[in-house]
Amino acid sequence: MNSKSLFYILKRILLAILTVWIVVTITFFVSRAVPGGPFASEKAITPATKAALEAKYGLDKPLMEQYTTYLSDIVTEFDFGPSLKNRGRDVIDVIGDGLETSAQLGLSAAAIALVVGVVLGAVAALRRNKLIDRIVMVFTTACISMPSFIMGTLLLILFAITWHILPANGNADGGLILPIITLSLSPMANITRLTRSSMLDVLGQDYIRTAKAKGVSGVKIIFGHALKNALIPVITYFGPMLAYIVTGSLVVEKIFAVPGIGRTFVSSITDRDYPMIMGTTIVLASLIVIMNMVSDILYKVVDPRITLE
Repeated sequence: MNSKSLFYILKRILLAILTVWIVVTITFFVSRAVPGGPFASEKAITPATKAALEAKYGLDKPLMEQYTTYLSDIVTEFDFGPSLKNRGRDVIDVIGDGLETSAQLGLSAAAIALVVGVVLGAVAALRRNKLIDRIVMVFTTACISMPSFIMGTLLLILFAITWHILPANGNADGGLILPIITLSLSPMANITRLTRSSMLDVLGQDYIRTAKAKGVSGVKIIFGHALKNALIPVITYFGPMLAYIVTGSLVVEKIFAVPGIGRTFVSSITDRDYPMIMGTTIVLASLIVIMNMVSDILYKVVDPRITLE
């Protein structure tokens, strides 16, 4: 790796840190600007008790002091603080529990979406305007057009309620199968269409025609040249997509009662649990930024002609 590539990677790391800091700052001040508070919903709470709770969690201090203290704890100790609603538990522990389930759900869905999407896209491109191509395009269009809550509900009714094949609860054995399928359908459809359009573009390039004229086998042309170069748009899409679905789909986790980080994030907003809101936001933002950076670096691996500058 030359000095230009190293400089590029270092620059992207610094920009990633800056981006996460901006997201953290905006989230911190916006969450506290919303009317209400973490203890507003407590039943029969006296002003003295509320003041004591705010003093315990440092919420009685000036806002800028809370902000600097929070950043200092994250940077120096990687401490996201205690949860205001999950009493006796730290934010990092609650996020860890939810992220474990969401990671299992998201990684499985991402793997299925990538493999099936690339295969269907390549087949559709190689059989352009044939019956299989039209079937694939209709199927992918339906998957993209149908919202995840509709798709999830439909799968739930068919496989769990009508046919009793799979459990409806995400906590049960085999309970992640339906959420994984629901999460994978829309990304799979997007990857299929990206692969198809990119593959068609690559197949029309001069070097592909030259390879055919030289008698290079069709399999080598497809897998050694066309498909490899057609994956660049897929990599662009796959990085952020992976970060999004690993952190869990809020709607899908809600439909199938999956105890993931998505459900934790929704609960934290409803409960005004400031540390939990900040912790889940930082995890989501960091994953998206990191996966974008990794995607850019992978361009060089897939296509050596690309220079990192």
